[in-house]
Parts: sequence; C-alpha cells; structure tokens
Amino acid sequence: MKKKLVALTGAGISAESGLATFRGSDGLWEGHRIEDVATPEGWAKNPGLVLEFYNQRRAAARAAQPNAGHRALVELEQDFDVVVITQNVDDLHERAGSSRVIHLHGKLFESRSSYFDQLVYPMEADRIELGEHCEKGHQLRPNIVWFGEDVPLMQRAMEETAIADVLLVVGTSLQVYPAASLVNYTQQGCPIYIIDPSQPP
Repeated sequence: MKKKLVALTGAGISAESGLATFRGSDGLWEGHRIEDVATPEGWAKNPGLVLEFYNQRRAAARAAQPNAGHRALVELEQDFDVVVITQNVDDLHERAGSSRVIHLHGKLFESRSSYFDQLVYPMEADRIELGEHCEKGHQLRPNIVWFGEDVPLMQRAMEETAIADVLLVVGTSLQVYPAASLVNYTQQGCPIYIIDPSQPP
C-alpha cells in the first residue's frame, strides 16, 4: 500500500509559470488594493472592477503552462498516494496531470451565483460580464473564496492532512489563514518538507 503524501501548494509554485504571486512587496495585487478586488465589500462597491480583475487573471492563467514543480508532484503519484491541497485558483495542477486536487480558495475557471453559493458553473469563455446571471437571475461572480468568506473545503483538507504520512509545503509563505494552519493537523512524527526559496518562519 502506498504511503499518503499531502502537498500544500501556494502562489510560489505558479510564479514559476509566470503568474503573479498574490501580494507584491508594495502590498498590491497587480496594482490593486486587495480590499478592492478580493473581498465581499470590494464586490459590493464595484463589481465591474472585480470582474475585470479576474477576467485578466483568467487570461494570464490560460496563457501559462505547468512547470517542473507541477510535473514533479504528478511523478510522485507513481510512489505515493498524493493529494494536492492548493491555495491557488489556477488549473495548472490539473493540466500537469495531478489526479486529486483540493482548491481551498476556489477555481478561476468557474463562476457562481452571487446569491446562491451552491449554483456553480464551469466557464466556457474566459470572461464574466456585468449582466450575466445565474439561472435564478442573480449576477454571476468568480467562484473564488475572498477574504472574510468561509473556506468550504477546509474541513476536507484538515482530514486529508491528519492522515498524511508525509507533508510537502511548496511555494507558500504560510501567511494566509486558515490554510496556513494545516501544518498543525499532521499526525505525530509526520515529516514536513518545506520547498520555498524564501523559507517561511
């Protein structure tokens, strides 16, 4: 029976594919304040700005290609039972070939109703426009977990981490909670390997 390997990945692994990491040294994300583009309050204030911001992120993600880090996690499936828990909203893990991926912070290539959270749709185009509605008549929004919103898959991620034989932490500064707390759910004696050029504390 294969040992269980859980990989917790963050923006650093996608940065190798050319995607901007979440927060620059100036505290901005692609020139925007986080509060303006990644919170329910930002959405309520200016949904058009938020939609355009994610439309641009989608175009960038579509142009990016999986890198050696993504492919290495796929290769580990030959020897381990691998579960990838990612804070990233791009689909690079899936495109590289990872078979089990939990997206803690949502998926860039899905839209959902701004009123009924359970109404989620795969996106055929790369844009969501103002005036595009769910089947119940509410504006569509990105299926992204914003700051201040619950992380619906956190419980599942905790359960997977709790039975890991090995935990890899790849390209995440362990600054964003609750995702960063997952390292605390490993069983006693589980080795934790941190792979990051700027070693988190």
